[in-house]
Amino acid sequence: MRWPSEGTLTDGWANQRVLLTGASGGIGAALAEALVQRGARLLITGRNPTALDALVAQFPEHIDAVCADLTLAEDRHRLIGAAHLAGCNMLINAAGSNQTGFFDTTTDADIEQLITINLTATLQLTRALLPQLMAHPQATIVTIGSTFGQLGYPGQVSYCATKFALRGFSEALRRELADTRVRVIYIAPRATRTAMNSPQTDALNAALGNAVDMPSAVALAIVRAVEHRREELQIGRQERFFTRLNSLWPGAVDRALLRQLPMIRRFVTSKEPTP
Repeated sequence: MRWPSEGTLTDGWANQRVLLTGASGGIGAALAEALVQRGARLLITGRNPTALDALVAQFPEHIDAVCADLTLAEDRHRLIGAAHLAGCNMLINAAGSNQTGFFDTTTDADIEQLITINLTATLQLTRALLPQLMAHPQATIVTIGSTFGQLGYPGQVSYCATKFALRGFSEALRRELADTRVRVIYIAPRATRTAMNSPQTDALNAALGNAVDMPSAVALAIVRAVEHRREELQIGRQERFFTRLNSLWPGAVDRALLRQLPMIRRFVTSKEPTP
């Protein structure tokens, strides 16, 4: 049995028990609030206990928290145990990190850390929870990617590599589970105003005139995508156009980014944002 391909969230949010990773970050925290407001029960996790405790204090009837580092096997095992007790039937992979900088200055440790946080831990956690999700009448896996999962961008080489991989992971897993009750959804936000951005990144977005969303707007888009059971959503009309152009006419995108490259180098290589 599988879910119908169209329609809305059948059981409603009140029947959803959600394991939300990255809840101590900007998008994760906003998403936790949006889900609670719709009646969902949450098991949240992240590496910042203060931020997690604040969410629990704000919504004590709807949120439980487990502070965990998903790159550690023992922490993932502890989290899966809590998810089993909570009866989670939805996993939202929102945990992630970023490193802005040109690839020739990236260290082996930088690469390993980013891949482990953004990709390896996400796959490992999803696989560990999958038997529980498949046992539910209806279950959902949501993975938060990025526009840079479809568009290679200067100064974001390692980050793009992890997000391209997450998009492929979601697409392949969705097809692998097509005859089951588990739905797989991939969401690609554009630039978002979170603490994960460096001052240089914020300054570059301003200089290029890039649209930057608030975390609450991204959270709302994610909620609506789940409600309408979208298989994939890229946020931002201009970003959708640019990534579509990149797939059809990559040379045009090459030339556009080549024109931006001097400004990108100016901000990415500077220690402080340039006015």
